[in-house]
Amino acid sequence: MVRELQVWSPMRELERFRRDFDDLFTRFLGGSETALGGPPIESFVDGNRLVVRADLPGVDPKDVEVTLTGNILKIKGSRHSEHESRGRDFMHREVSYGSFERSLTLPEGVKADQVKASYHNGVLELEVPMPESMAVRKVPVEIAPAEAKR
Repeated sequence: MVRELQVWSPMRELERFRRDFDDLFTRFLGGSETALGGPPIESFVDGNRLVVRADLPGVDPKDVEVTLTGNILKIKGSRHSEHESRGRDFMHREVSYGSFERSLTLPEGVKADQVKASYHNGVLELEVPMPESMAVRKVPVEIAPAEAKR
């Protein structure tokens, strides 16, 4: 195989690195573009409720839809660019515009009519009451009598 000599270009190398990195994420996440393009999410249990927070900076709350089907919680929405400027060349861009969607599997037994959603300072917060079957119960530990030595 004969290779042609090329002048080294840092931009070409950065682009190759970006492509390789994107491929790695796509393979690692099973090819899920939703996981790559959706908003970052954190979830934790606080007392008897599950709290799910999604970072949605720059997203109008009117453009967000939250649905619960069975035990699948889905957050859908879109981010719009306020002003478009032709003729710009971007060297680096992490903000994406367009539609996004994230899905989470909640514990069985969650009641859809009890889920509450609020939006404040670019963060969507969902409060999900935990089903009673998921309540933490303390189990007493009994100490067995010592066996007689033989």
